[in-house]
Amino acid sequence: MPQSTDTLNVAIIDDHILSVTLDRPEASNAFNTQMAWDLISLFEELAVAPDNLRVVVITGAGDRAFCAGGDLKERNGMTDREWFAQHLVYERMVRAVVGCPLPLIGAINGAAYGGGCELAAALDFIYVSETARFAQTETRLGIIPGAGGTQNLARAVGEKRAMELILSGAVFSAEDAVAWGLANAICKPDELMDATLRAARAIANNAPIAVRQAKQAIHKGLQMGLLDGMAFEIEAYNRTVSTADRREGVLAFNEKRKAIFKGE
Repeated sequence: MPQSTDTLNVAIIDDHILSVTLDRPEASNAFNTQMAWDLISLFEELAVAPDNLRVVVITGAGDRAFCAGGDLKERNGMTDREWFAQHLVYERMVRAVVGCPLPLIGAINGAAYGGGCELAAALDFIYVSETARFAQTETRLGIIPGAGGTQNLARAVGEKRAMELILSGAVFSAEDAVAWGLANAICKPDELMDATLRAARAIANNAPIAVRQAKQAIHKGLQMGLLDGMAFEIEAYNRTVSTADRREGVLAFNEKRKAIFKGE
């Protein structure tokens, strides 16, 4: 079972929900190398041994920032070789996040800049605080987004909008994030986590195998042509037919009771 570390606060909620808090508030929850390794360990473990977990909620410590991106103080003075070596860790980190079979919901509680914006865009969906702000600031530093930002942000907001945001490095608001399709809902700061957990509980109450297959069908299908995507959908659908949860769901419907899903 995932454990808290020096950079991550990890907790189990209602048996099936994993809460993950980026926990470097003194650095606006920026990624350092250790946090990247901790996220790799966490998400690679979830990929092979989710145990009883069904949903992951990700947020940042404090009320100022979700994640300020890469820790530039740690990066200050790095040689090219050291920079490349660290970035390989960041690349593995984002692949571990994107490859997680469990639904990932973000509670974006403040600034999400650079890699923080990339992480938010890599999640399955996000709710945002009224105080949240977003930006892909990399071109201001002489680099470009390198943790999926050019891909995930463009898929969320469209090519033209992503071009504008990434090439300019402009900051955009929580309201913009919702209007442009990056975020699903905007919440008052003190209501953000409650709203996020309501969504997490609604998902956790559904059949976990079906939820994971639906996630894969959506995510991978959007990377295919329509007919290939529909064929992949049927493969995912067929994996649910022989499950005990499918039989329990139909039985509970006919018995007019709440289904009890076991992930079997």
